[in-house]
Amino acid sequence: MNDQPIRNRIKGHRRVRAGDLVPHEWNFRTHPHLQRVALQALYEQIGFARSLLAYELPDGRLKLLDGHLRRDLTPDLEVDVEVLDVTEEEARALLLSLDPLAALAEQQEQLHDRLRELTPTETPELQALWQSAAEAAVAEEKADRGLAGIAEQWLVLITCRDEQHQVDLLRRFKEEGLPCKALLS
Repeated sequence: MNDQPIRNRIKGHRRVRAGDLVPHEWNFRTHPHLQRVALQALYEQIGFARSLLAYELPDGRLKLLDGHLRRDLTPDLEVDVEVLDVTEEEARALLLSLDPLAALAEQQEQLHDRLRELTPTETPELQALWQSAAEAAVAEEKADRGLAGIAEQWLVLITCRDEQHQVDLLRRFKEEGLPCKALLS
């Protein structure tokens, strides 16, 4: 990293009607049904809890970088918007970077599972969202370890007294129709 200080590009915050925000024409993210109903359920359970991100156009309107679904879901809601001082080129770079950068975060499975245990919800949409996120994390972990497409297996390791004991057990298990193989350590 270079020695130059990091520039703070946050210009301020404004409260505006969500529907008055200009959607960015290069926003490539779509919002599936599960995401829409989960956000609506979160609004109902907790309320509006995260500002949208935009930058100012020459005519004073605000153009969205993050928050398109929130804009579309509740266009009449007055929302808080974090306003950036960026150029159109920088805005496109942020569109390409913000969500993918967040997606690179790794999940601590045990901590995530414990958090879900401590945070019960009766809302089926949130249950589905949390379950979907957990399943996606497991699938991603498998893919990262090169295990995608490999069926789950449950194995039993038996320590044998000697080679003859191993041969006897292998013979017995095969006669019982159990798939098995010998391993040496």
